[in-house]
Amino acid sequence: MKSNTLKPEIKALLHEGTVIPAHPLALNAARQLDEQRQRGLTRYYMAAGAGGVAVGVHSTQFEIRNPEVNLYETVLKLAAEEIEEAQLTRPFIKVAGIVGPTAQATEEAEIALKYGYDLGLLSMGGLQSWTEDEILDRVKAVADIIPVFGFYLQPSVGGRIFTYDFWFKFAQIPNVQAIKVAAFNRYQTLDVVRAVCASPRRDEIALYTGNDDNIIADLLTTYRFEVDGIVRQKEFVGGLLGHWAVWTKKAVELLAEVKSMKQVGNAFGFSELLTRNIEVTDMNAAIFDPAHGFHGCIPGIHEVLRRQGLLEGRWCLNPEEELSPGQMEEIDRVCAAYPHLVDDAFVRDLLEREMLTK
Repeated sequence: MKSNTLKPEIKALLHEGTVIPAHPLALNAARQLDEQRQRGLTRYYMAAGAGGVAVGVHSTQFEIRNPEVNLYETVLKLAAEEIEEAQLTRPFIKVAGIVGPTAQATEEAEIALKYGYDLGLLSMGGLQSWTEDEILDRVKAVADIIPVFGFYLQPSVGGRIFTYDFWFKFAQIPNVQAIKVAAFNRYQTLDVVRAVCASPRRDEIALYTGNDDNIIADLLTTYRFEVDGIVRQKEFVGGLLGHWAVWTKKAVELLAEVKSMKQVGNAFGFSELLTRNIEVTDMNAAIFDPAHGFHGCIPGIHEVLRRQGLLEGRWCLNPEEELSPGQMEEIDRVCAAYPHLVDDAFVRDLLEREMLTK
């Protein structure tokens, strides 16, 4: 019987804050699973120093759940096997993406628990007709099975806007352990943090940025609110990001630098990091393709990994998912403009030493 509570070392790492890449799906030219490269990606994230991976999420492609594809359990299993085989001497957080109505969500939670996943990243997407109370009942049902990593998904890619009251009630659910805010919106991000600060469970919930357009600024910011006459504060301690599925070694270094800077409190250092925030956002715009409504988001991630040799190509399960016009040139531009933010040499060394293959 698997436990539905977090192990102490996993909880400690979750609250300390870490890098959790959203794991892509490796396909071959026939759009079939490329198992060797799928396993290689998991190895890359571990080698890069990430503190976990999120599998079965948007970056893994929602089509893995289609009956004719049927890869959801497979990708969870492959990542879990690689993590176990690595015999890491440090904690490593396994997050499983969970979607759909309550019956589907609870079934996916059971699969995640079967393979030893620590948390379920519970998407609220695709439930546009549901009331907030109905969605909260769904969260409770999943939380009875596996610790929940909440997920505020931006409306432009299938999410919806929730009220402050929704997030306040969400934070009361006992097995909610973390929340990823990917609203790509300052006002909606503020709603979540203020609601958590107002909750009696404020210290039990870790906040992670999913705002790929504002990563460093999110990590640098301390939110303060007066609650019943007492000042409460929260910070985004880490990130669970599609952007961190590429150039992951640099993401790990970046989070360490942010943490160090917050301890030291160097004003010049903060200014430099805010400038780098714009550089990272510029890189993200090239990959995530907001110019075309994020249509090329997953192919953009794949193209970077293809260039590095981690993927054979940028194929997606949906043949219609391809780079947008001009996106390739944008990726060229940002890679040339910000060489200090790419980890090509690190990946090349791993590949040359055959660290990512059996």
